[in-house]
Amino acid sequence: MSEFVRLETKDGIGTIRLERPPMNALNTQVQEELRAAAAAATADAGVRAVIVYGGEKVFAAGADIKEMADMSYVDMAERAADLSSALGAIARIPKPVVAAITGYALGGGCELALACDWRVVAEDAKLGQPEIKLGIIPGAGGTQRLARLVGPARAKDLIMSGRMVDAQEALRIGLADRVAPAAQVYDTAVELVTPYLTGPVQALRAAKLAVDGGLDMDLNSGLAWESQLFAALFATDDRREGMAAFVAKRKPDFTGR
Repeated sequence: MSEFVRLETKDGIGTIRLERPPMNALNTQVQEELRAAAAAATADAGVRAVIVYGGEKVFAAGADIKEMADMSYVDMAERAADLSSALGAIARIPKPVVAAITGYALGGGCELALACDWRVVAEDAKLGQPEIKLGIIPGAGGTQRLARLVGPARAKDLIMSGRMVDAQEALRIGLADRVAPAAQVYDTAVELVTPYLTGPVQALRAAKLAVDGGLDMDLNSGLAWESQLFAALFATDDRREGMAAFVAKRKPDFTGR
């Protein structure tokens, strides 16, 4: 049984809920429970979309610095890859994933949000990568995912200054996708993913694979990857249903097959 992270499912939405008061600090146990929750959400065919949520007060204020303070290079060299891959497991969930952010998403918490497809941010939330103030840099995807999302210059500004951004700046630079009152953040995240709950599962998976995989390739390789995924969808029932519905001018009834 997970102590700090649990997967709750309702109406096709899987909520990965962090509960490690007071700030949802990401220690080794939380890291591995996130990995397990990502695997469970991936495996459950009844989960059509995922929300990562830290609760009404805080998303995740960062890594557990007390746990790291006395670690040596050798210690961290052994752990760093596991930390990165645990958040990578969230990024690799083959379904739409949104972070519902209240309070703070800092350091590892911001990296967790970056591993999601979208971010719904509370009006009073603060986001950032303050690791530079500890004499280190982000180590769980922050330097890579942030730069891909907001561009290298803005990423360097946030990472090298360690400053926090508010919701409106996050929205302006592309770090946030929607801003909502804190009490409505989770419901707004539900609203964002609801259109995907009855969509063609394999096509949604392919779309995510095409975009995310293509970012790691040159253009020609990305185009070839896209073509392969595109052609593969012609083996699905949902492709046949979607095209038949279009021809018949009716709403498609996708089954996920």
